Amino acid sequence: MQPVNWISGGYKEDHMIFDSEYEVEEWVDSLYSDMVPYLANNINIGYATPDQKVVKSLENHLPSWATFNEVNIQIHSEKVNVDGKVIYKVWTQQLS
Repeated sequence: MQPVNWISGGYKEDHMIFDSEYEVEEWVDSLYSDMVPYLANNINIGYATPDQKVVKSLENHLPSWATFNEVNIQIHSEKVNVDGKVIYKVWTQQLS
């Protein structure tokens, strides 16, 4: 598998736990412009957050974003413990 380009860490929202599904959807929609150039160029992309809702939303959005850009991907996710904090990760794997 090719390496994953992690785009999280550049925004203050990357470390937030959102209060509502509406906020989550707004945030995930805003990530589209950061993620799609990677998808369109067949580069694996990932996102890490303490908010499980964001990962669940990305798991739903990434396949449609990839399909729109005519890219075939598989979605992976995991829950990890980093310095005593739970972090949820989601990433793509480009398929032939």
